[in-house]
Amino acid sequence: MKADIHPDYHWITVQLTDGTTYKTRSTYGSEGDTLQLDIDPSVHPAWTGGRGTMLDAGGQVARFNKRFGGLTLGKK
Repeated sequence: MKADIHPDYHWITVQLTDGTTYKTRSTYGSEGDTLQLDIDPSVHPAWTGGRGTMLDAGGQVARFNKRFGGLTLGKK
C-alpha cells in the first residue's frame, strides 16, 4: 500500500434533523466536526413511505387495452 495517498479517516458527530446525534468514522471535515443533515431517514419520503398513491392519469391502462387488446402475436 502506498503511503500518504489515503484521506484522513477520523471520528465525527452526525446530527439528524430531529436533533439526535451519533458518532461515526468518516473522511468529512476534521476530527470532532459535526455533520448536520438536511435530509435523513426520519423525514425523507423514500424511507417514510411518501404519498404512496399510484395515479392512473386518464385511464391509460384501459385506453391501451381498448386500443391494442385484440392484438395477438400468433397466426389465426
